[in-house]
Amino acid sequence: MLLLRQYAPAPEPKHEPEVAETPVPKKPVFRPLSESEAAVAARNISPLVQGIPSWTAFGAAMETSLDYLLKKDRDAVAVETDGMDVTWGELALSMVELLELLPDLDAEPGLLTRHFRLFALEPPTLLTGYYEPWIEASLEPSEKYPYPLYGVPSDCKTIDLGQFHPRWKGQQLVYRINGDAIEPYPDRKDIDGAAALKGLGAEIAYARNLMDVFLLQVQGSGRLVLPDGSVRHILYAGKNGHPYVSLGRLLIDEGYVPQEEMSMGRIRQFVAENPVVGREMMYRNPSYVFFRLAEEGPFGSIGQVLTPMVSVAVDRHYVPLGSALLLSGGIPRIGGGEREFCSLVTAQDTGGAIKGTRCDLFCGTGPDAEYLAGHLQHDASLYLLVSKRVLGKRTDVRQQ
Repeated sequence: MLLLRQYAPAPEPKHEPEVAETPVPKKPVFRPLSESEAAVAARNISPLVQGIPSWTAFGAAMETSLDYLLKKDRDAVAVETDGMDVTWGELALSMVELLELLPDLDAEPGLLTRHFRLFALEPPTLLTGYYEPWIEASLEPSEKYPYPLYGVPSDCKTIDLGQFHPRWKGQQLVYRINGDAIEPYPDRKDIDGAAALKGLGAEIAYARNLMDVFLLQVQGSGRLVLPDGSVRHILYAGKNGHPYVSLGRLLIDEGYVPQEEMSMGRIRQFVAENPVVGREMMYRNPSYVFFRLAEEGPFGSIGQVLTPMVSVAVDRHYVPLGSALLLSGGIPRIGGGEREFCSLVTAQDTGGAIKGTRCDLFCGTGPDAEYLAGHLQHDASLYLLVSKRVLGKRTDVRQQ
């Protein structure tokens, strides 16, 4: 089973943040907070840290999450809390109430804890960030644009292993056919170093810089700035099924970059200053992402366009997609230092490196978003919001 998992992508991976993976707890759980604990958790809540002037501006993001929640089986359990199961229907009704409450939160933020029960995710989360990079590219190859960006190749096959045995439910195998046998799909070294995809016609664009290609794959989506100045979205379409290995962690573990200096900017600097070693280190991440061109994006795992500083990626095994959450921690201040983050977010994405309680904040696009995503690594707390009115009705029904 472990050998099969080596080539099985995580469900709906959209990005793979370039930070060290955190140990996965055996079973994270949401613990209900007392009224006093909830008041403390939400005491400094404000949308300003997200660059959002009013709570009403959260409406569009929360409505896309509500659309996702309404498609689920309303009576099925969405999340297990400490002593209480919450259904998808209850999460949807909670989101409806939050949308109704948003216009009143500017004048009275305390309404949030008066209307909602807070459940703390334990153990606490490691908060990281991802963003949508812009890279110079062309739809045609040239000396200036020599590095291919690939769509899913025609010989890249995927099969659901659950149809062969129940123990493999949810597992996928990525492979290609070689004669009468199947074999693992080529890894990064084969693709970028030995042109393993040449002749398949899988190229969809060409980049100026190989490091841009690598970091685009880490983030999972981005924007291509074409020679005529036009811009195209480039989105995740699939991967080669090999396990993801963090380049940042390799550089730290082998003594090339001190841990306290690690950021995406520092990775770029190292590879630019050490091109031969840098390329060999990139090859040690065998995972390879394939893309598609689009007119809009980026899309999260719920099939909706992500909202900067509001959408978060979570481990869907523990945090229900579409749920409304309160996130409390710290984020980098542009140019240096740190500022407090205590605001609403919603779970709209997943990621191959997002395991256990870890939470990944979508920081948007552009230089500021790149800085935030590249430097964000902070202990934080995540709280699930469930309407007290909804919980009260359920208790009444059970008592009857």
